[in-house]
Amino acid sequence: MLFLSRLLLCAVAMLALPRLACGQDHPNLPIRLVVGFVPGGSTDFVARLLAERQSAALGHSVVVENKPGANGAIAAELVARSEPDGTTLLFTTVGAVAINPGLRRNLPYDPSKDFAPVGLAVRNSTMLVVSASMPVTSARELADLARQKPGAISIGVTGLGAISHLALVLYEDAAGVRFQTVPYRGASQGIIDILGGRLDGFFADVPTVIAQVQAGKLKALAAASQARSETFPDVPTLIEQGFSDAVANQWAGILAPALTPASEIAKLNRALNTALADPEIRSRLQVAGVTPSPTSPAEFANYLESEITRWGNVIRKKGIKGE
Repeated sequence: MLFLSRLLLCAVAMLALPRLACGQDHPNLPIRLVVGFVPGGSTDFVARLLAERQSAALGHSVVVENKPGANGAIAAELVARSEPDGTTLLFTTVGAVAINPGLRRNLPYDPSKDFAPVGLAVRNSTMLVVSASMPVTSARELADLARQKPGAISIGVTGLGAISHLALVLYEDAAGVRFQTVPYRGASQGIIDILGGRLDGFFADVPTVIAQVQAGKLKALAAASQARSETFPDVPTLIEQGFSDAVANQWAGILAPALTPASEIAKLNRALNTALADPEIRSRLQVAGVTPSPTSPAEFANYLESEITRWGNVIRKKGIKGE
């Protein structure tokens, strides 16, 4: 009887203990790195590249799982509702966690409350490109042309409410002109249309347009970022061309569910930053057009909050609606 009593007390005590980190509580389960976009895109490429190196750093398998849809919201909701044990992480871009809160009233997660930031991974510029046949060489010349032909110049974006759309809105407001906005679901059809002469210009991130610009099929007119793109250092920013506050950075980072233990967050952050510091990884990221941007969890948390505030204000002020 005494033995049974002690056994019962032990079982109760074990139930009262907090969940252990993934390496201890789930030693045979891979860490799921959930990506809110289809396989083969630039975000998926970066996630898979980093997952490989993180696996080595953690001594634990990191597997990318794609859950596309709703500008990354489907993946974000899945992770937000997951157990905070370090086995399910979100590889997210600005859209799902900084733009969606301003666009969607009934968002099924709160980016400020439902996640524990692990670290920023990469940044890249949102570029304004035009067909090689367009008779302009700068964003200022394109704006002048739009004034001469009101509503005739078409600019594609990768979805209403996407970071590329916000870049276009900021550019239009700073320039005092309006373009014919052409929204796409992603970038591939937009690139096809601009190369085929059915679209005049396009706002998209560097990885999307790098091959066509380098081949001379598209002209890069401006970067919608604070600083020039490392990939295209000769292309001035919109700010340099006189369009103040026309900044719309694309970025990606890793979030864990809220209440994930701080020790686990620190371990995951070290693995991420180890991957970003690897010379081969850095080289492959830079060739793809993205800039490795390691941070601490606290630095990423502060940056995320600043992005949520900024884009929420822009969306409300401009009356921007998502798809």
